[in-house]
Amino acid sequence: MSAPEYNVPVADTALTACPDCDLLQRLPDVPPGGAAHCPRCDRELLRRPANSRERVLALTVAAAILWIVANSVPMLGLTVIGYQASTTVMGGAIHLWTHDQQVVAVLILFTAVVAPALQIGFLLAVSLGTGRVPAPRWVGVMIRHQPTLVEWSMIEVMMIGVLVALIKIAELANVVPGLALYLLAGLIFVLAGMQSSIDRRAIWESVSWASGAPR
Repeated sequence: MSAPEYNVPVADTALTACPDCDLLQRLPDVPPGGAAHCPRCDRELLRRPANSRERVLALTVAAAILWIVANSVPMLGLTVIGYQASTTVMGGAIHLWTHDQQVVAVLILFTAVVAPALQIGFLLAVSLGTGRVPAPRWVGVMIRHQPTLVEWSMIEVMMIGVLVALIKIAELANVVPGLALYLLAGLIFVLAGMQSSIDRRAIWESVSWASGAPR
């Protein structure tokens, strides 16, 4: 008598359960640009963006350029009674660190600089990795952890804080918005476009796993 097998992936990769109502169903063949919804609760189960890899690669390169330039040029400038000063995103975090605000400095550095950079780097690597058939296993590992970086990437939160600070100090000093402020605003929309263009299921199915069978 053969031993029972455990942790064996289901052969039918189209079989899925709705995350909202748990209805077990088979996903249909969705054409590029289409989507599949649960027949019970209308939850979107699958979306196939058209030209997903090309769009993600183009948006990722654009995001990388915006991120590099935005962290290299001043974000804000202040003029008070003839004294002028400007700072970058990194400079603001360093200023907070030197003024006994280490926790805030680390949070700003990670959520506004490090996490977006990792998010861009992950998707750039995934886009290049999926050019091979089959895609290497590390592509699946990256696409699995990429949503965590999206949750920690909070450039928009930092932008709201900057705008609130601008309103409060506008009467005390002449505030000059720097180029980085506009680049970061554009980066927010580019990152959102990257997320909406990813075809995670297609990437997942293209990965060559250790067992040689698709997951």
